[in-house]
Amino acid sequence: MSTIRSVCVYCGSTAGREPLYMESGRALGRAIAEAGLRLIYGGGTRGIMGAVSDGVVAAGGKVTGIIPRFLIDMEATERELKRLDELIVTEDMHERKLKMFQRSDAFVALPGGIGTLEELVEIMTWSQLGRHEKPVVIANVGGFWEPLSALFDHMSAEGFIHRAEQVRPLVIDRVEDIVPSIFDAASPSDDDGRPEIIERL
Repeated sequence: MSTIRSVCVYCGSTAGREPLYMESGRALGRAIAEAGLRLIYGGGTRGIMGAVSDGVVAAGGKVTGIIPRFLIDMEATERELKRLDELIVTEDMHERKLKMFQRSDAFVALPGGIGTLEELVEIMTWSQLGRHEKPVVIANVGGFWEPLSALFDHMSAEGFIHRAEQVRPLVIDRVEDIVPSIFDAASPSDDDGRPEIIERL
């Protein structure tokens, strides 16, 4: 598996109901910066998206925001976006997701809505199809993703998840464990190359 230099974070562009979501976003951003990694994310400066990028910037880290032109006024302002050290403006969502994939060595899904879910499922699908072997983390903050984990279990039991060993993400409850687990997943080990925490899904 390749060296981890950048982490893509999928998350909500709103704050959600629980203060824990925003706190976790800022904490993950700090952890990414302190590990010397670059944040790749959807470019928004509001909600959990903004919290993650704030955490990285406050800790002196590097941020690449990738945002479709039509979303700039909805999820950020051009003035706010100037604080990012790299901004990529795409023509549509498809180009955005491809560039996020190409520039990232690992992926993390924090709490979010339909867009976050779609991005997470797509990156898992690409793994199932053999398009990548990059670590994928489900940040199960406050048990947010438990219903999705149950759905994945059901799909697997019913025979609809193929090559399951390639699709299982790391399901991690504690934000402080995310970056170390990504490094562990990218490094060879004495057993099957996967940390124990992955067995939760």
